[in-house]
Amino acid sequence: MAAMSRSKRGYLSVLNNSLNRLTRRLARRGVGPFSLVRNVGRKSGTVYETPVILARVPEGFVAELTYGPDVQWYRNIVAAGRCEVVFRGKDYVVTAIEPYPVEPGRAAFGFPASALLRMLRRKEFRLLRSDLQPIDRGPTSGS
Repeated sequence: MAAMSRSKRGYLSVLNNSLNRLTRRLARRGVGPFSLVRNVGRKSGTVYETPVILARVPEGFVAELTYGPDVQWYRNIVAAGRCEVVFRGKDYVVTAIEPYPVEPGRAAFGFPASALLRMLRRKEFRLLRSDLQPIDRGPTSGS
């Protein structure tokens, strides 16, 4: 696996400590295009929530690896073989992570996103396999 450059790590750190804070809040509420990938750190055991844009398909969810396969959230879910996804405000269990073909991956996002992904020559798609049944966490406080 190729090492991530220092500048890319710096960029991702700034992103994580600024824009991602807002997008995490919106994704938990099901507002806007963002979803969350909830995973456990390989070394730390810490639970992380990373905002991503996912497309729903019959087998689960498709993720486009915008920053490549070396980002921590992706490495964590591959190592664990599972994660949770918050999609439109609901939690789902992901039981497997698999490569996904390029053309169906682009198409899963619909127009105009698929056209933009083609124009940007995006080719790294993954299937986050799920039975698409929301997790029943029982009654929440304040209900």
